[in-house]
Amino acid sequence: MDEQTLSSTKEPAKNTASQHMSAQASAASPERAGSEHRQAYGTAKTENLRDSGLWRIVLPVAVIACCAALLIIPLVILIPLLYNSINAIGTNNVKEAQLVWVWITMIIVELGLFFVISRGLLKIFLTQAGNYQR
Repeated sequence: MDEQTLSSTKEPAKNTASQHMSAQASAASPERAGSEHRQAYGTAKTENLRDSGLWRIVLPVAVIACCAALLIIPLVILIPLLYNSINAIGTNNVKEAQLVWVWITMIIVELGLFFVISRGLLKIFLTQAGNYQR
């Protein structure tokens, strides 16, 4: 009989404490929910996904401009160096004339890198496969 009395007195105390904590939590949540500003955001199906289409013009122009810069900037540096080395052959300036092969090799390497990089960029950004189809 004592066992039943002890167990029955302990359980209501636990239930009372848990009920008291849940009552506090439920009392606090309406205040918090009432004071917060809530806004429902729609999914991609309901949002307006139209754009001006300007990116379809700006992106290819930017990619083509970067590819042109990738070709022009190194050649602007290397061609005058090659020209000076070729002119040095006629003036018997042996030290500068020996660098002709270096400038020719660097121009060939630069053209190869330009071809590989620009081909990749143009394939990535100028194909219709990446655009959304409707």
